[in-house]
Amino acid sequence: MKTLLAIDDDLGIQKQLKWSLTDYEVVFAEDRNSALQQVRRYEPAVVTLDLGLPPDPTNASEGMACLTEILQHNPDTKVIVITGSTDTEHALQAVALGAYDYYQKPIDVDVLNVIVARAFKLSELEAENRVLKSANYKSQDIIGNSESILKACRMVEKIAPTEITTLLLGESGTGKEVFARSIHKQSPRATKPFVAINCASIPDNLLESELFGYEKGAFTGAHKTTLGKIETANGGTLMLDEIGDMPLALQAKMLRFLQERVIERVGGRSEIEVDVRVVCATHRNLAEMVAEQSFREDLFYRVSEITLNIPPLRNRGQDIVVIAKSLLQKFNQEFNTNIQGFTEDAINAMLGHRWPGNIRELQNKLKSAVIMADNKFISAEDLGLIVDHNASSPLLTLRKVREQAETQAIRHAYNLSNGNLSKTADVLGVTRPTLYALIDKYKMLDLRAPDPDNQNQVSPDQLA
Repeated sequence: MKTLLAIDDDLGIQKQLKWSLTDYEVVFAEDRNSALQQVRRYEPAVVTLDLGLPPDPTNASEGMACLTEILQHNPDTKVIVITGSTDTEHALQAVALGAYDYYQKPIDVDVLNVIVARAFKLSELEAENRVLKSANYKSQDIIGNSESILKACRMVEKIAPTEITTLLLGESGTGKEVFARSIHKQSPRATKPFVAINCASIPDNLLESELFGYEKGAFTGAHKTTLGKIETANGGTLMLDEIGDMPLALQAKMLRFLQERVIERVGGRSEIEVDVRVVCATHRNLAEMVAEQSFREDLFYRVSEITLNIPPLRNRGQDIVVIAKSLLQKFNQEFNTNIQGFTEDAINAMLGHRWPGNIRELQNKLKSAVIMADNKFISAEDLGLIVDHNASSPLLTLRKVREQAETQAIRHAYNLSNGNLSKTADVLGVTRPTLYALIDKYKMLDLRAPDPDNQNQVSPDQLA
């Protein structure tokens, strides 16, 4: 239930609001100090504020000060000021200070409900718009606000102005080319060509000529000199997608290009200088391929001067819904449809799905759903996703979150301390008895084995 903060020192008005605004959880404050405490505690999206607050109930000074401090805490809060029937001047002054709307006493339940509902709706739309725009940085293509994607975007901002050769690692469908384009767009080469080639999609015997070009007469069918992808990207950025699939025989020639920035066309005799920024990408584990000798070690170090890991969609939390809503807007325009959003079961299904195909899979499912949906809201069935209605809610209680965080921190410190509980307590900044109590509380029995460096340590039972 949505929380509404009502700031009013009149108990009669408080009771009227409580029984009138039954669609919301109404919490109250009687003065400016208690109001700010409630704002910090509940972070309400909508607030009703009587301008006549103690200790100056006959004037609006205290109410105006309260309004200012609420908006300083959160400028997006929708504050509805409530004034006396003839106090239009103060109401307009409050709106000028940033109040969402004003309402004059006496209270009409139906009218106030409409104003409050409209304020909540506007707040939701603005919040959704902020989420859609967040974490885009200078690229309009990277959408999301999860910590993992924010970290990746910050890396892009640092990498882009340099000439360092970048290796993008990520599962198929995570958006490696989107990241490569973002690096290009934020680089000094942004006005020059961006050329991408997928090393896995071109037959081995044709890949060399596609990359390096060929001279007239170099082979049967070579009727004219043709530039390769590398020359085409001259001055700009070349993306070598799925470089892990590049044939071993071609890797030596690619290494020379990366080292010397010169190429020879197939059938050519002269070296050609090229000025290209290189971004590579793969879903393979190149380090394992080096160990298996299916990828050159020297080329591996050349292409991975810096590595950027792109998280899979399943690890991006609420980004799944944010991306889905952005794609929905795009497909509505593309197919001239008017799908308004997703049902609750669709959102739960998207958050619970593993997304082995990542964003590409989400695009495909959503495109199909937009075309086939019979209603204004896309359901889990439209997406082709199964909802387990018997599954427990993915939302965790604060107690469970704390338990998981503390357990993880204890085990991490325990490993760093090589199983020494005294050192573990020092790392965590707690006393040994506190650490023992936490270990017992969370039943981490494997950590209570004899500590070889602390044979004389005191147990909780001995402290009792």
